[in-house]
Amino acid sequence: MGLFSGLFNNYSEVSVQELQEKYGAYLTPNETIQTGFKLIRDAFVFTEERLILIDHQGVTGSKTRVVSIHLDAIYEVTMETSGTGFDDCEVTIHYITSPYHKSNNISVASYKFEFGKKFNAKPIYTTLMSIALANNKRLNG
Repeated sequence: MGLFSGLFNNYSEVSVQELQEKYGAYLTPNETIQTGFKLIRDAFVFTEERLILIDHQGVTGSKTRVVSIHLDAIYEVTMETSGTGFDDCEVTIHYITSPYHKSNNISVASYKFEFGKKFNAKPIYTTLMSIALANNKRLNG
């Protein structure tokens, strides 16, 4: 089911050891991987500081785009569970992209993760929502 899951844009969980071997080069000193998920070629990795998105591009996948979303920039999280048909489960994060989170001209973006119908995304949602709530208190307090 893993290959078919990837073909339908669904992520599956990967061991920390495998993530460390493949994506350890993208970590800063003293940064450790907490958990991560992989599509056929693409992945996203949680560390204690940020979410790292790895996007292998092109036919060969030799071109790679790496994006970091700092966890302290996430301010909202939404989840859509799968239905009875072929629906997938989705978790969308909304985050601040401007360097100064308390400025008057804040730039924001969002990113959507799609998981398979049987994947339990609630732990990811609750973890990200806890981060978002803490960030809202910090930003608005």
